Amino acid sequence: MKGTYMNLFCPKTKSLMKKFKNYLFFSILFLFYFVNYSQFLENMNVSFESYSAYYLDDKKTGDFKLENRFRSNNYLNLKSIFAKNWNFELQIESYMPKPLLNYSPNFENTNISTLKFEYNIKDLNVVFGSIYEQFGSGTSLRTWEDKSLGINNSLLGLNVNYKLSDEINLTSLIGQQKKGFKYSKGFVFGLDSEIDISQLIDSNSTFLFGLSYVGRNDQEIKSESFDNLTNLYSARIDYSGNSFYTNLEITQKSNNPILVFGTPSDTFIKKGSAYLLNTGFFNKGLGLDFTFRRLENMTLYSEISAAGNEFNESIVNYLPALTKQHDYSLTNLYVYAAQPDVNFYVEDLTKAGEIGFQTDLYYSFKKESFLGGKYGTSISANFSLWNNLGGKYDFLNQSYKTDFLSFGEKYFSELSFEIRKKWSKSFENIFLYVNQYYDKRMIEFESGQVKSNIFVVDNTFKINDKKSFRLELQHLSTKNDNKNWYAYGIEYNISSSFSIYYNNLYNYQNPDEDKKINYYNFGGSYTMGMNRLAVNYGRQRGGLVCTGGICRYVPESTGITFSIITSIF
Repeated sequence: MKGTYMNLFCPKTKSLMKKFKNYLFFSILFLFYFVNYSQFLENMNVSFESYSAYYLDDKKTGDFKLENRFRSNNYLNLKSIFAKNWNFELQIESYMPKPLLNYSPNFENTNISTLKFEYNIKDLNVVFGSIYEQFGSGTSLRTWEDKSLGINNSLLGLNVNYKLSDEINLTSLIGQQKKGFKYSKGFVFGLDSEIDISQLIDSNSTFLFGLSYVGRNDQEIKSESFDNLTNLYSARIDYSGNSFYTNLEITQKSNNPILVFGTPSDTFIKKGSAYLLNTGFFNKGLGLDFTFRRLENMTLYSEISAAGNEFNESIVNYLPALTKQHDYSLTNLYVYAAQPDVNFYVEDLTKAGEIGFQTDLYYSFKKESFLGGKYGTSISANFSLWNNLGGKYDFLNQSYKTDFLSFGEKYFSELSFEIRKKWSKSFENIFLYVNQYYDKRMIEFESGQVKSNIFVVDNTFKINDKKSFRLELQHLSTKNDNKNWYAYGIEYNISSSFSIYYNNLYNYQNPDEDKKINYYNFGGSYTMGMNRLAVNYGRQRGGLVCTGGICRYVPESTGITFSIITSIF
C-alpha cells in the first residue's frame, strides 16, 4: 500500500502536476477565444472588494517606520456560466503597494488567486483548478477562504463528486495547497463517501453515515525516522428528527513528527485523534445544544514545517474554538483559540491537545405572557470549559501518555447569560453577563491567569422606519493582568443606507500609565443595493481577531481605514 501511494508522487507525476498547473492558467486564453462571448458576458457576475489603510504615527500605539504607510488588499471576482454544463470562476487579487499589516508575506503584488472550471451533468460534478471542499465537520479536511483572516487554503488540482444513487454520494480530490500566491510542495488527496440511510429505510428523519480518508504527502522534508505520508481516517453519523438531532464524528491520524522549537523531531513522533459529539433538541421556544470535543495532536499541514505559523497557512483541517462567538469588544478581549497541538517547550508546561464541551440553552417567553410582556422576551445561557488532556508527561524523554476522558489543567471557561427584550415599538435592548477564566500561561505561554466579569447593555431606539439610534455600554472587571476596562459605542442610522458611529475602549486601571490608551474609532458606512462603502479613523487594539472560532493576531496601530464592496453586474 505504501508503495502505491508513493508512486503518486514520483518525479513523473510531479512533472505532470506542474504541466497541469501551467495548462490551467493558460486555458483562460482558450476560454476567451472559443466561447460564445455574448453568452459568457450575459451570465457574468462580477464583484469587487477592497480593504485599505493609511497608518499614522502615534505615541500611544507606536511609531510606524514603514516603507509604505498606505496598504491595500483588493479582490476582483468573476463568475460565469459559459456553456450548458460549464461554470467558470476567476479571482484576481492585488496587494499594492503592500498588504495590510500582519498578512502573510506570500501575498504580494498582483496575481491570480482562484481559477476554476466546473463541469456539471446529471449526477457528476468535476472541478478543475481551485478546490473548496469539506469532509464532514472538517476535522479531516476543509478548504475555505476568509479575507478578514487572510486565509485561502484551497487546493489546486482535481475534484470529482459523483452521486452514485439517491442514497450514496462519493467525492475524491487531489491537489497542492495554496499559500499566498505560492503552492505547497506537499500533495493533499482524499476520498469521502456519504450514505443517506433514511432514504434506504424510507424515514422522514435524516440519517446519514459517512467515511472519509485524507492523505498528506510532504515533499519538502526527507527523513528516515518518519513517513512523509500522513493519513487521516474519519467516520461520522448524523441524525436529525422533528425536534432532536445528534452528530458523532471520530477521526484518527497516523504518526506525525512533533515540532520541537520549529523543527520536526526524528524521535518525538505521535499519532493524533479527534472525537466530536454534538446533540440537542428544540421544541416550542425551548432549545438545548451540547457539544463535546477531544483533540490530540490533531493539526495537519500540507507542509510539516508550516506547523504553528501565525498566518494559518498550509492548514488542511478545520479546528475552530468551540465557544460562544460574541459581538462585543470586551467579551473578545481574552478570546480562546483551540489548542489541538502538542507542545513541550517548557518543562512545567506540556500540552497534548484539548478536551472540553460547550452547551447552549435558549428559551423564548411568549408574547402577552407574564415574563414575555407585549412583545415577548428571549433568554439564553452558554457554558464552555476547555482543558489540557490529562495523563503522564515526560519532558526529558519527550513522551506522553494521555487518559481518554481525563481533564488536565484548565485553559479556559466561560459562563454567559443574555436577555433580549423589546419594550415597545421604538425601544429594545440586550443585557449580557459573562464570567470568564483565561489561563495566559497555558494558552499564550505568558505568566498569569485572568478571572473576569463582563457586563454589557445594548440599547436600540427606533426613531422611525428608517432612522434609529444605538447606545452600547460595556465594563470588564478583573484583579488580574491589566485590570479593569470600560467601553461604549454610539451608532446613528440616518437612513436605511447611511450610518455613522463612535466607540471607545479604555483600560482605565492599567498599572502602567503609558498603557492607559483610549482605543477610539469613528466612521460611517453607506450601503446601496449590493454596494457598500465604509470609512474609519482611530486606533486598533493589538491582539487576536477571530471569525468563526479561527483567529489571527493584529498589531496595535493608528490610522484611516476604508473598504469598498460592490457587485458590478
